[in-house]
Amino acid sequence: MKNPLAKFDKAFEHKTRLHIMSVLMVNEHYEFNALKELLQVTDGNLATQIKALEKEEYIEIIKGYTGKKPNTKYKATKLGKAAFNKHLQALENIINMQK
Repeated sequence: MKNPLAKFDKAFEHKTRLHIMSVLMVNEHYEFNALKELLQVTDGNLATQIKALEKEEYIEIIKGYTGKKPNTKYKATKLGKAAFNKHLQALENIINMQK
């Protein structure tokens, strides 16, 4: 029997990365401060986990301005959405094995 855990994506092993992608899957984009508040993490922790997802090309960073204030938004890429869906399917397969 194949190992069902082999289909898990290591990028989503960290709970903050899993949460970030969960938020981005149901929102077109999300701003840094709003994401930080929602996930209740520090600036540094969020930045570190975002860098990890960006390295995998799972998220896109959109920099801009709101008035004169810098504004950073994040968006899930097609690759990121596909990887996240595959990860969720692997979880579902494990759950269904227990039935």
